[in-house]
Parts: sequence; structure tokens; C-alpha cells
Amino acid sequence: MSIHSSATGSLVIHSARIVDGGEIVDDGWVRFVDGSVVGRGTGKTWEPADEVLDAREVAGPGAVLTPGFVDIHGHGGAGAAFDDGIEAIRTGRALHRAHGTTRAVVSLVTAPLDELARSAAMVADLMETDADILGSHLEGPFLDPAHHGAHEPSLLRAPAPADVALLLEAGRGTVRQVTIAPELPGGLDAIRQIVATGAAAAVGHTSADAAMAVAAFEAGASILTHAFNAMPGIHHRAPGPVLAAAADHRVILEAIADNVHLDPHVIKLVFDSAPGRVALITDAMAAAGSADGHYDLGAVSVTVENGVARADDTGSIAGSTLTQDVALQRAVQAGATPAEAVRALTETPARAVGRGAVLGSLRSGFTADAVLLDAELHVARVWVGSRLLEG
Repeated sequence: MSIHSSATGSLVIHSARIVDGGEIVDDGWVRFVDGSVVGRGTGKTWEPADEVLDAREVAGPGAVLTPGFVDIHGHGGAGAAFDDGIEAIRTGRALHRAHGTTRAVVSLVTAPLDELARSAAMVADLMETDADILGSHLEGPFLDPAHHGAHEPSLLRAPAPADVALLLEAGRGTVRQVTIAPELPGGLDAIRQIVATGAAAAVGHTSADAAMAVAAFEAGASILTHAFNAMPGIHHRAPGPVLAAAADHRVILEAIADNVHLDPHVIKLVFDSAPGRVALITDAMAAAGSADGHYDLGAVSVTVENGVARADDTGSIAGSTLTQDVALQRAVQAGATPAEAVRALTETPARAVGRGAVLGSLRSGFTADAVLLDAELHVARVWVGSRLLEG
């Protein structure tokens, strides 16, 4: 799906149910000018524009307009893995943009340090030309071997300060998130080191109990990587990192709402436990939008069968084949309100990686990213900075 036309000029989209900021406004309109949101209202109060779109004519009765989706944790799509270079990233991003993900952080799996540093530098370079790339997420190598998931165990290591610095410096200020197991030797100091550079530290792939998770959040960690997955669960005498995160108003919980990583009842539990602090991620690997078969996720060989990805050597779930529009549908089916589910795809993930002042809302002054969906929440149109995607 390509980006059509320029971001110059004015566009009004009207007669839509606007879902934004945890609220729903019926018969709403928004006005975009030169890539930014400049106005919003209801009814026929909008003024003429260079282009006027009746949302009902495109998406039918009950048309829904939301901010563009923001994915802070994904590894690929359309047969391409983000670790494989610039063109692979662009291929995967095109697939996810078509499903409403207007901006994304590029997640990189565990690799040798020098290779991971080169990838972080490549993402920094890519951001100079591709505005939909928000930076990189280093999911490894500072992970717990007992919860390695689809990461190659032999490449995991404790976070020595020099190694952490190497990766952060390679990203030249564009590393947005680093997942870390805080119980590793030097883990809490590494969290402080990561946060001091402006990146978010995320607790994940960890054996941490609730007390260790609390210590990590006190050290500055502000994200829980794919809640429940690759970490201890909830036990009535051992609440674990999920409840520790839910109890801390500073922490955002990632959730993979694909009904594979999380049962629908658990998806609802996450929303109920941390209102306004859920970020629906894809954790998508190359098979998203592509066929079942064999794929590589970093150094790990993966087989996808019936849309479920598992590591060949361990059988662990190895990322997902999810897109964010499907995550929206699954979250609503699980019992989340449409307003809260949309917030978990827009405002909350943007805030998690420090972009909440410009992305994730259709309020005036924000970037004009938007998704038009039908009443069943299937994508009808996507705009990135006022530019319509066509394909």
C-alpha cells in the first residue's frame, strides 16, 4: 500500500463516530491542514476544504474514525523481518500501515552485540527518510535465559555498563525502548543507565518476582514487555511482575491481543487492572500478513502453523502474526470498551515511547494520522500525516 498525494492542503472527514482519548463522539468531523490536525467538531459545523470526505460513503453506517495506530513492539511482516535491513523494514511496515499502524518502533531481537549495534544505527539512519519509523526497541540481549522465548539463549548476557552504552550510542538517541530482566547482575543499574539517555526501560523476559519488579520500576522502568508472556504469572501467594506493574500508575503494560498469547479473559483482566495504561502491541514477526511456513527470527528458526509461530527447537511462541486492527477487534470481543481499546492502540503506546505530545490523538496540534474503520472495525482508509494510503 503506497502513500498517495501530498500532505499539503486541507481535508475534512465528517459524519464519523470519532473514538479518541478514551471518549466517543458521534457525528464528528476533523480537519487536517498540511499534515496536522487543526480542528474538530460535530454535525455540519465544518468549513469548506480542498477535499471533503463523508465517512459513511467510504465505511458505511457506523463509520469509526480513530487516531493512527502506534505499535511499539513488532518484528516484521509480509515475509520480511526487521532485523534484515532497510528494505525488509519498509516491506514489513507497508503491510502494517495498511492495517492502520501509521507509526511504529522497530523491534530488534537478540543478536551479537556488534550486529545489534549496526542494526540500531541502521534504524537511526532510516528515520531520516522514513517518518513513520519512531526508533528502535532492543528486545535483548539482556534477558533471563530461563525465559528466553524465541531469543537465542547462547547470545544472552548480563548488562555490563559498557555493553549497554555501546548499543545506546549506536542508536544516536533513537533507541526508544530496551527490554531487560532486572534480576540479572547489574540489572537495576542498567535500567538507570537506559532511562538517563531518554529511552524507556521495559521489564521482560524475566524471572523477577513482584519485589524485584517493584525495584525495577523504582529504578525507572516504565513498561512491562508483553504482559504475562516470558515471565512468572499470577499466583495467590506470588503476585509476580504483572500485578506489580498494574499497581504502579507510572507503568504501561504491553499486551498481545491475539487470543494465542493471551486468553480473552486475560485480555479483559489486563484492561481492568491497568485502565489507561495498556499498549496493544503486535509482537509480529515476518509471517504477519504472509503464509504459514518456516521463518527465521534472528538466530532462531520458527515454524508458523495456522497463524501461530513457534520456535522449532523449544516450541515456545515466537512472536505473532497479528496486525493492530485485529488486536482492536480481539480486545473489543474480549470485553474492553471500544474507547479503551482504541486508546491502547494510540495515545498510550505513543506516551510509552515519549511521543504522546504529537501522536495518538485527533486533537488540534497533533500529527494528522488517522484510521477510518467500518462498524465491525475493519480498516477502510488510512492517513499518515494527511496522506492517504492507496493500494
